[in-house]
Amino acid sequence: MNIRNATEEDYASVISVIDDWWGGRHMADMLPKLFFQHFQETSLVVTENDQIVAFLVGLVSQTHQEQAYIHFVGVHPDYRKRALGQELYERFFETVHERGCTEVHAVTSPVNKGSIAFHTRMGFEIEPGDGEVDGVPVKTDYDGRGQSRVRFVRKLGPTSLDPE
Repeated sequence: MNIRNATEEDYASVISVIDDWWGGRHMADMLPKLFFQHFQETSLVVTENDQIVAFLVGLVSQTHQEQAYIHFVGVHPDYRKRALGQELYERFFETVHERGCTEVHAVTSPVNKGSIAFHTRMGFEIEPGDGEVDGVPVKTDYDGRGQSRVRFVRKLGPTSLDPE
């Protein structure tokens, strides 16, 4: 397998499978092409036999330059449980840390228990919210009316990237 930076040309491959990788949930609208055009240096794809089997789309905030944000991550269902997500996150952490970022943010839907568990295993803390879903703090209406989200933050201190 090969991990490399995303390119604009990768968009067609990713968008053609994204809904399938999410079990038929309509997710394509959450990942416009602009991410593959403007955030290539902080977005990654994993390929095997010239096929994308995983990807991470992330960015460094222009408003808060010490912060990075992971917008979207996907792993082909046949490639899950192989630590590809972890590898993508660790590479992203290294990339943005080198650019001066001291923290990484991410959000997920409160119904996505797998994502919540993954983020906490990766060292993210759940940020306080103004509501709660199934015992998990959420920011209500974060992505619009009825679209509450779990918000995460992970600090990138001088030793946070060292193996434990």
